[in-house]
Amino acid sequence: MNKIPDGFKVKIITATLTLAACIVAFNPSVTAQTNGEAAVREVLNESATAFARGDLAALNRIWANDESVIVFESGHANYGWTDYRDHHLVPEMKEMKNTKYALSDIKINLAGTTAWATFKYAISGDIAARHFDGGGLGTAVLEERQGRWQIVHWHSSAPRRQPAPATKPTKKR
Repeated sequence: MNKIPDGFKVKIITATLTLAACIVAFNPSVTAQTNGEAAVREVLNESATAFARGDLAALNRIWANDESVIVFESGHANYGWTDYRDHHLVPEMKEMKNTKYALSDIKINLAGTTAWATFKYAISGDIAARHFDGGGLGTAVLEERQGRWQIVHWHSSAPRRQPAPATKPTKKR
C-alpha cells in the first residue's frame, strides 16, 4: 500500500479549497443573486422608510407607476398605481402622524427579473388623538425594469383581533 506524503495531502486540500472558493467567488449567477437580493431588500426597506416619512416622491420611484400594480391590504384591493396612490396611500399618510414603519425577517427569492419576498412588519403612529401599534405579515413581488427593482404587488395582513370578552348579565336582586 502506497502512503501519500503529508505535505502532498496539504497541497491537495489547499488546491481543492482554493478552487471551490474561486468557483463561488467568480460564479456570475451567485454574485448576481447576492446583488439582486441586496437590491430588493434595499427597495423594500426604502419603501417602508418613505411611507413613514410621508415621502410620496420616493414611493413614486420605488413602485411601478402603471396598471400592473396590485395591492391587497386589510381585505381591500387596489388595482393600478394611481388607484393605490390616490385612494389608499396618500389618504393614509395624511391621516397618520409620528409614523414608524419597519420590515423584518425579509426572505427573498429571485427568478430572472422577478423577485418575491415575505416579511414581517411593525407599524405605529398617531391617528387624530389616538396612538396605535400594529404589525403583521406581508408578501411583495418586484420586477427589474430598466435596471431598477420596482414593486408591482403588495399583500399585507394583520393578525385577527381577539373578540371582546362577553359580558355576563348581572342578576337583579
